[in-house]
Amino acid sequence: MIVETTAFEGLLVIKPRIFQDERGHFFESWNEDTARGAGIYYSFAQDNQSMSAKDVLRGLHFQIPPYEQGKLVRVISGSVLDVVVDLRTKQPTYGKHFKKILDGQSQTMLFIPPGFAHGFKTLEDNTIFFYKCTKVFHSKHDRVIRWNDPDLNIDWEISHPILSEKDQNAPFFGDFTSPF
Repeated sequence: MIVETTAFEGLLVIKPRIFQDERGHFFESWNEDTARGAGIYYSFAQDNQSMSAKDVLRGLHFQIPPYEQGKLVRVISGSVLDVVVDLRTKQPTYGKHFKKILDGQSQTMLFIPPGFAHGFKTLEDNTIFFYKCTKVFHSKHDRVIRWNDPDLNIDWEISHPILSEKDQNAPFFGDFTSPF
């Protein structure tokens, strides 16, 4: 795996080495030793997978302490515009966002440490999105921030995505007091 740092402390882009031949391909999607060498000292408690039609937007989701989650995210098939927002008040990147296209061909992953809101918009029908979480889902600690919040100024490259009711009615960033 090739691990690249970003301007956001702890947020990593991970590119697996893919071995291809006439049978197909093989790659390691997770290797604890490699992860520890890159500074990822988390274990994972839950795996999640979603399948979405084109132009579905899910996010911006996160959990507050003591159930804050780090995530290792990737696309199995299809593609997404993946977005994270730093909610850690002591970081110079607080309130800023990072975007990356993830797809099933490159299998590029993002490691998102606790303290970030996460969301994605699907770019293709039948996109399968997979993520490992450092803590289990806990509904009482689950939170969401409005995807099109003007203070965050995220260009999702779409004006009318397909949204859940939860995401349609999410509070704005300015109405949120970060516990991170």
